[in-house]
Amino acid sequence: MKLGKRLLLITLLLLLTACGGYNIETNMARDMEPFEFTTQDNETLTNEDLEGEWWIADLIFTNCTSVCIPMSTNMSLLQDKIKEENLDVQLVSFSVDPDYDTPDVLSEYAAEYDADLDNWTFLTGYDFETIKEISIKSFQSPLLEPPEGDDQFTHGTSFYLVSPEGEVLKKYNGVESSETDIIMGDLRRVANEL
Repeated sequence: MKLGKRLLLITLLLLLTACGGYNIETNMARDMEPFEFTTQDNETLTNEDLEGEWWIADLIFTNCTSVCIPMSTNMSLLQDKIKEENLDVQLVSFSVDPDYDTPDVLSEYAAEYDADLDNWTFLTGYDFETIKEISIKSFQSPLLEPPEGDDQFTHGTSFYLVSPEGEVLKKYNGVESSETDIIMGDLRRVANEL
């Protein structure tokens, strides 16, 4: 092998290593904050339970009157596409209103969106400051409590791709249904690398 080709190969390998070696373009590089939260089934899910899995996360709340509706609709659409292609990907929706969103409330919400709870989990069981910290530190997304006299939280509308090592690699527009095709393209590439 000529020296020029060797240098090119070494450069490419270094670039792949620096980018985590994933066959997708990323726009984030954040470690997922450790967590141990309560699911819609009143069981416990931790970040360690998701190790070795690719997963998509979002932030929602069940009495949201605006962005959560298309976001959860798109997560449901994404779940259908993941099933159609038989990909092993988990979906995790963190409630930003844990005081209202009890496991029972989240179970009802999951049913409204035809969620298959085998791979789509809804989380609660923490205080607002905890989810705010996760939103800011892991997802680089601000989270605000409702103004006085209102019950609508202000939160990000992205979906987040999290690697099997617990690194948040990429964010997507969670409100636009067309974005699910982009997510699926990335999932096909990374899920087949495992």
